[in-house]
Amino acid sequence: MTTAQSASQPPESARPKTFDLAALLAERGAERYELHARYLNHQLPRMLRTIGFDKVYERAEGAYFWDADGDDYLDMLAGFGVMGLGRHHPVVRKALHDVLDADLADLTRFDCQPLPGLLAERLLAHSPHLDRVFFGNSGTEAVETALKFARYVTGRPRILYCEHAFHGLTTGSLSVNGEPGFRDGFAPLLPDTAVPLGDLDALARELGRGDVAALIVEPIQGKGVHEAPPGYLRAAQDLLRRHKALLIADEVQTGLGRTGDFYAYQHEEGVEPDLVCVAKALSGGYVPVGATLGRDWIFRKVYASMDRVLVHSASFGSNAQAMAAGLAVLSVMENDQVVAGVRATGELLKSRLTALIDRYELLADVRGRGLMIGIEFGRPRSLRLRGQWTMLQRARKGLFAQMVVVPLLQRHRILTQVSGDHLEVIKLIPPLIIGEREVDRFVTAFTAVMDDAHSGSGLMWDFGKTLMKQAVANR
Repeated sequence: MTTAQSASQPPESARPKTFDLAALLAERGAERYELHARYLNHQLPRMLRTIGFDKVYERAEGAYFWDADGDDYLDMLAGFGVMGLGRHHPVVRKALHDVLDADLADLTRFDCQPLPGLLAERLLAHSPHLDRVFFGNSGTEAVETALKFARYVTGRPRILYCEHAFHGLTTGSLSVNGEPGFRDGFAPLLPDTAVPLGDLDALARELGRGDVAALIVEPIQGKGVHEAPPGYLRAAQDLLRRHKALLIADEVQTGLGRTGDFYAYQHEEGVEPDLVCVAKALSGGYVPVGATLGRDWIFRKVYASMDRVLVHSASFGSNAQAMAAGLAVLSVMENDQVVAGVRATGELLKSRLTALIDRYELLADVRGRGLMIGIEFGRPRSLRLRGQWTMLQRARKGLFAQMVVVPLLQRHRILTQVSGDHLEVIKLIPPLIIGEREVDRFVTAFTAVMDDAHSGSGLMWDFGKTLMKQAVANR
């Protein structure tokens, strides 16, 4: 190096250091649970340790995780439905590399990039009665958009929602959340009203008051996996139209193939919601994205003039990475016929689980569509098991379902979830790409756990006693 060259460069101590993510994770990754306990939600690591879920996963691909010992874990949770195509799908991954390498002039706010329009076009092709899309960053944001748009275009204040619904946790979507446990302590909320899922008389009574902007409904509720009764959505739509109110379909979890059709509302002929909310699987598991699809007249009324061009917007909405991920997800779904695969695999899984109901008295019901399946447990017939069941119920409803979830992970390396607080229901929402091999693995493991449960003794019921003590202590 010449003297001139050395003089033109800053001393080594002043040069910027590069960021080495791999080195940071190697150095600090083992602190993961302590870091969460200190800086984030301190109850999360506490809960995970209590139920034995404090695992350390080293890598993931498709429908599987691997720990440091090289043992694989089957994912039947899909990140609450986010990982529709599994983890690290190569097509989505390549799309993100490509969009980063393209050096696009993204989020200038004063131009129109092509990717949002292309993704909107592809999404709307699956809902031909809808015309326009607003892109945000999450499911709850998609719901907030629908609530705002419905109120504005109808000039009415009230939204109807169904009991036990879950539409998100920001203030507007929390106002249409049908689970008191999420709402408690956050009042006052918006003046919205719950009606029972499937109760057309209750819906008609509320519409008769003349102040209802819309009904928001999950075609299959995530909490408990309860499907709208046959004919309900179409009849509700007819009632709403007679009263000049809108139908909002929350497809955040059920959309993009989850139930064996592209949208769950499409299982019922003639249902055409005015607004549809999607998110989760559209992200490819990489970049948060939410979308609200709607009719042209709704968007034209909200954005009625140039003065209102930014009346509803999102800082990161329509960013290039999210749009590229969404386009890649839809491409994979169409090219690989994912929806048809979900329908076939879901029917196989549901039929094999349903066949176990007569075998196990603790197994009460298997329900759902596609790869959104609820397994419900209920009061057994035999005196010996009934006594143990009653003790669990007195301590806290939902403990038996947790007793099933834990050995599925601990002994069989399968990740599942209890479908909601105080529910004896396990919800299965695996990646949409699973097949017969994963069905075999789950059913074999579930059968083994149920055999253990019906023995009335052993490690499973010992763990149940631990859960009972924990439940009583937390009252």
